[in-house]
Amino acid sequence: MTNPSVATALEIAVAALPRAEVRPGQLDMAQAVGRAIDDRRHLVVQAGTGTGKTLAYLVPSFLSGRRVVVTTATKALQDQLADKDLPFLVRELTPVLDREVTWAVLKGRSNYLCRQRVAEIEQRREVGTGDATGGDSGSSDTLFDPDEVPVALRQEIAHLLEWADTTITGDRAELTSSTSDGAWRAVSVGSDECPGANRCPSGETCFAELARFAASEADIVVVNTHLYGAHVASGGVILPEHDILVVDEAHGLEDTMSDSVGISLSAGRLSFLAGALRRIIDDAPLMTRIGHSADTLTELLAPLVGQRLSVPLPPVVTDILLEIRRIGSDVLEVLRKIETANEATQQRKLRAQSLATRLVDDLDKAAAITATSVPFVSGFDRNPHLDIAPLDVGPVLKASVWDSTTAILTSATVPLNLPARIGLDPDATDTLTVDSPFDYRTQAMLYCTAHLPNPNDAGFSEAMHAELLELIRAAGGRTLALFTSYRALDAAVEAIRPRVDVTILSQREYQKNQLVNLFSRDESSCLFATSGFFQGIDIPGRTLSLVTIDRIPFPRPDDPLLSARREAVGPAAFREIDIPRAATLLAQATGRLIRNASDRGVVTVFDPRLAKAGYRRDILQAMPDMKRSIDQQEVIDFLRLITS
Repeated sequence: MTNPSVATALEIAVAALPRAEVRPGQLDMAQAVGRAIDDRRHLVVQAGTGTGKTLAYLVPSFLSGRRVVVTTATKALQDQLADKDLPFLVRELTPVLDREVTWAVLKGRSNYLCRQRVAEIEQRREVGTGDATGGDSGSSDTLFDPDEVPVALRQEIAHLLEWADTTITGDRAELTSSTSDGAWRAVSVGSDECPGANRCPSGETCFAELARFAASEADIVVVNTHLYGAHVASGGVILPEHDILVVDEAHGLEDTMSDSVGISLSAGRLSFLAGALRRIIDDAPLMTRIGHSADTLTELLAPLVGQRLSVPLPPVVTDILLEIRRIGSDVLEVLRKIETANEATQQRKLRAQSLATRLVDDLDKAAAITATSVPFVSGFDRNPHLDIAPLDVGPVLKASVWDSTTAILTSATVPLNLPARIGLDPDATDTLTVDSPFDYRTQAMLYCTAHLPNPNDAGFSEAMHAELLELIRAAGGRTLALFTSYRALDAAVEAIRPRVDVTILSQREYQKNQLVNLFSRDESSCLFATSGFFQGIDIPGRTLSLVTIDRIPFPRPDDPLLSARREAVGPAAFREIDIPRAATLLAQATGRLIRNASDRGVVTVFDPRLAKAGYRRDILQAMPDMKRSIDQQEVIDFLRLITS
């Protein structure tokens, strides 16, 4: 049997959809992906909302005969691929393909229940609240000690132990009831803690290892972008070898890789190590040293939150890192001397060794940083982190990925300079822009309040609230109001909520999924949220008829990592770094409005610079081609028309 062409396979798939419709842009993208795979050239595709880009890259992937890794930035898209798109394509395309295509989803190790931890807890319960190891470690595991663990937590853990007997995947996402992070940590291990299947008595039945094996056998493997970053940082040992990489939501790739490839040191890592050690040794002086170093690190970093550090690191930082490095060496030496015939104790020893080894490795990397890295302090005063990120992710991606793998990168919004920022060779990379099938000129209006003060002026907030109030009333609620800070969010909720009859849902008051559900069920409600809602929210229909953004979402001028990158770029930094980031985020926020061919609505940007500043064209170019207006009455009339 000969495989069908990309066009034919896509036609077969689309015809099986409940609402089959021809999308020329989807076909253009699918054929371009097919050519890129055949020619082994990289492809960057900006595919407007509604293009159907998922099928456009999956269909050629099915036909390729090569192993494909698909990365996504959001759990929602990962679930869509696993629960809908991939099973659908297997069902519809298998009869016309010359082979069966298999797929798997792989997540980070901490997403899977650890059979060894469960076995140790079960043993602990069998022997009562004393030491689960029978006394040879000289310590006590208080996981089920009524005096140490709250009843609710013990009940959650007991429920997880029951689930462990029935689950097929061990994937936390399989749980139908919510589980606290504390309970889940009791039955799982992170990648820094796991000693590996070959050194674990439960290795042959390990859920994480079974998932990795399934991925190693699959033609298409779905992961999140952070896990792919960990794969790159590990030297390529986490994921199976693959010929093709598809990066969906590629606009966030640079930031995700910066997080994944870099290192982070904090008091929390020391505390976690200390907790692992207490389960196997009784060494008060060593614990005191760990606790003192954790406190010192916090005290030292807290005043530096939000600041970039020098390279080499300041002496006072180097001194505490050297002390922690000595502690790490001493911990490993103590653990090396422990000999035990008790399997539970042996596994605790191995997990502690893994944690200590990873910590020592990161400390050595921190000591050896050069000008190609950016050290800075993130977090909060009570929980600061020393982060070290690459100044430029391009070189590591080029060496680890681009030189050996064909890459397909796509998003609804792709900054023009993305290929250069992530190290793609322009001579080996093609680009494609696929317009949305939606008629934005008819369906939507972009309103810029040119008459308002600039966002940094004293009167902006009051004027913006008054404008927002009028628009909410005209739309009858039905508003997603987005803000670039929690301070602006709180002020708007306080100003608007007492003056309208519709429900105002605040991000401060509910979890994200709860907010989306409440907003979707109440058509007249309004949802006030921050940057986490600029992307990944899909609410079609009249429920969402108005999207507002308080200001152009430029990155903070004092962001330490971006500051270093601005300095590296020089005078063109604002145009090369700040404008593309702001335009991308604004376009992503705008994309929340029109989700299907029948949606209609208004996007309002309260920042008058969008109508006046010299860079406005660069930002507008990234946004859908909506009708534009600076006339409040025209916008109010349109809102009343579409919501009546």
